[in-house]
Amino acid sequence: MQPAQSIDWSYAPAPETFPVEIQQEHGLFIGGKFVDPRSRKHFDTIDPATEKKLSRVAEAGKADVEVAVKAAQKAFKGWSRMRPAERAGYLFRIARRIQERARELAVLESMDNGKPIKETRDVDVPLVAQHFFHHAGWCDKLAHAVPGVEPRPIGVCAQVIPWNFPLLMAAWKIAPALACGNTVVLKPAETTPLTALRLAEILQEVDLPPGVVNIVTGAGETGRMLVEHPNVQKVAFTGSTDVGKRIARACAGTDKRLTLELGGKSPNIIFADAPMDQAIEGIVNGIWFNQGQVCCAGSRLLVEESVVDEVIGRLTHRMRSLRVGNPLDKNTDVGAINSRQQLERVNSFIECGVQEGADRIVCFDGALPDTGYWVAPTLFRGVQPAHTIAREEIFGPVLTVLTFRTPDEAIARANDTNYGLSAGVWTSRASKAYEVAAGVKAGVVWLNTFNQFDATSPFGGFKESGFGREGGRAGLAAYLA
Repeated sequence: MQPAQSIDWSYAPAPETFPVEIQQEHGLFIGGKFVDPRSRKHFDTIDPATEKKLSRVAEAGKADVEVAVKAAQKAFKGWSRMRPAERAGYLFRIARRIQERARELAVLESMDNGKPIKETRDVDVPLVAQHFFHHAGWCDKLAHAVPGVEPRPIGVCAQVIPWNFPLLMAAWKIAPALACGNTVVLKPAETTPLTALRLAEILQEVDLPPGVVNIVTGAGETGRMLVEHPNVQKVAFTGSTDVGKRIARACAGTDKRLTLELGGKSPNIIFADAPMDQAIEGIVNGIWFNQGQVCCAGSRLLVEESVVDEVIGRLTHRMRSLRVGNPLDKNTDVGAINSRQQLERVNSFIECGVQEGADRIVCFDGALPDTGYWVAPTLFRGVQPAHTIAREEIFGPVLTVLTFRTPDEAIARANDTNYGLSAGVWTSRASKAYEVAAGVKAGVVWLNTFNQFDATSPFGGFKESGFGREGGRAGLAAYLA
């Protein structure tokens, strides 16, 4: 009898072939035009998967920020008085053009950020268009956004966004601001500026009035000058809790409106009666498909004690099938860490977890690429609530597993954190799901799913995860006086 032949279930490479041209040098987008920086400074943006330079980008200095804010001030008078239906027309055209250039934007996002193309193509860019479509529909209905208050725009909005969802975060902030009649100066993250600058091209294509949206690129100092500018009336920031606290202190004592969407250490709660196959995929989607580089990543897995061995077994089996590598390969599940600095941070937390006595499990059968910034999907079991990896936001593909025995203990452990951004509850009993969801202090609680977003639904956190909401009707209130 012939021995059974082993079957190779691995996938053949499926590289993205859509061509994207990247300019060798990018300027600032001010007053409807791309201009050279008055600072005469530039920085390089790097492909995290290859460590190759993608482009040379302008670094805005004090004079550049000043010009950008003045351009937004000048545009505010005409934009705020424009008929709502006409403003809506611009937002609709932006949304349609994003859809038409969707594949280009998805490829560019993967190259600059390191996340897999199937996430940028199938999730991020469609949501970007959805936010502009959704807020276009609100332009002539603002009287219903905040009942009893006459809708009036605030003025110039300074918006500072992170590197984990570069284009989506830009849409989250720009779309509601424009719908409400405000003008914008946007500062994207220094490691991921390219899709924001490509969005500026779209704004030119739809003939958005000059100065309504301005984009200044640079690092933390550029953001600080923008946030502290005296002629900015509204500040919206998404990023780390430490930077958010500094921004809050800078805005204290001024008349600036402020919203902050900060870090998280989100619990994903698995009960013994959970739909287990669905839960395992939800766990993977919540932490590894996005490299754990999202503030709402389900990085704390709370498992009912009676099924922890089953959950760990299923997870480690699933981890072995994850494909780590080229973000532009359509089969890739886990892409690159965004920067060398972030890679070093993630590795330091992994080493800390080992030193504190947690049991590290790496179930990855392949080899990580020789160049680029990579971390294999990692799981820690035997984690105690006091462990650093159970308390600090790692922002990498690292999952910590803790156990509980009762719903009350699950709620207590879920709330045992300084953060309160999001959470997940997995159970087949609706009464238990709603009871636990009501007890967890988080801005968003997903039931039998995780990391599901929609432009009609508000998103935001409590405690050190910030304040204010983005998306939905609640998100419009922050942009109305």
